[in-house]
Amino acid sequence: MKQNWGLGIVFIAGLALLLSGSLYTVNQIQYAVVFQLGEVVAVRTQPGLYFKFPLIQNVRLFDNRIRTLDNNDPERFITAEKKPLLVDYFVKWKIDDPKQYYVSVGGDEQRAKIRLTQTINDDLRAAFAKRTVHEAVSGDRESVMESMRQRAEKDAQQIGVHVLDVRIRRVELPPEVTESVYRRMEAERKRVANELRSTGAGEAEKIRADADRQREVILADAFRTAQEIKGGGDAKAAALYSAAYGKNPEFYAFYRSLETYQQGFKSKADVLVLDP
Repeated sequence: MKQNWGLGIVFIAGLALLLSGSLYTVNQIQYAVVFQLGEVVAVRTQPGLYFKFPLIQNVRLFDNRIRTLDNNDPERFITAEKKPLLVDYFVKWKIDDPKQYYVSVGGDEQRAKIRLTQTINDDLRAAFAKRTVHEAVSGDRESVMESMRQRAEKDAQQIGVHVLDVRIRRVELPPEVTESVYRRMEAERKRVANELRSTGAGEAEKIRADADRQREVILADAFRTAQEIKGGGDAKAAALYSAAYGKNPEFYAFYRSLETYQQGFKSKADVLVLDP
């Protein structure tokens, strides 16, 4: 009786072990690939409880969540002007075809990242080779990134991966090129400043010359007007003198002699000698 109980326990334990090895679960963030003797025989993309044949079948689970490929060091690319650029980018991707993912890269995430990096770098190299530094730095990045995503998606399908997004975070010149650009910008600004100063000096000289010319014209006009006024005054005075002389010649002669004395004794050092 005890022996039968023992056999029953062993049977139940074996059955439980067999059942536990025959069932597996797939949750919402997983894909499952079922292998039989090393060959892929089934793919499970929906969550649930599934059956497999123990001993001859095994299951490998893959994370189906979105992942990020982030280049830790900026990549160097050459523009149409043969100038280097440092580009920092990241890629959002996920497993789309678990079977193809396993067959192409052995289900190795690192190998998948290397493949994606090579594809993105090739696309970026081709894109920047057609653009100048100015176009690469301040141009339409959205079109570049979408074009890269589409090209990367074609290659990614070959490894069972879906590329959701490609983003360029930063595009900048290497330090040695940046210094050269700064020096060139500084030289250009100095040249422009010198041109402005030269132009300003020329304009100032032109303004001064024009002011001097106008001053000479104004002074000449004023002198002519003054001479005309003076001539008119002298003529009026002569006419008055003539009229006064005609009315009383003796008084006019006396008045003129007084004026002569007045003009002659303006200085205290003047001496007048008269007959006694």
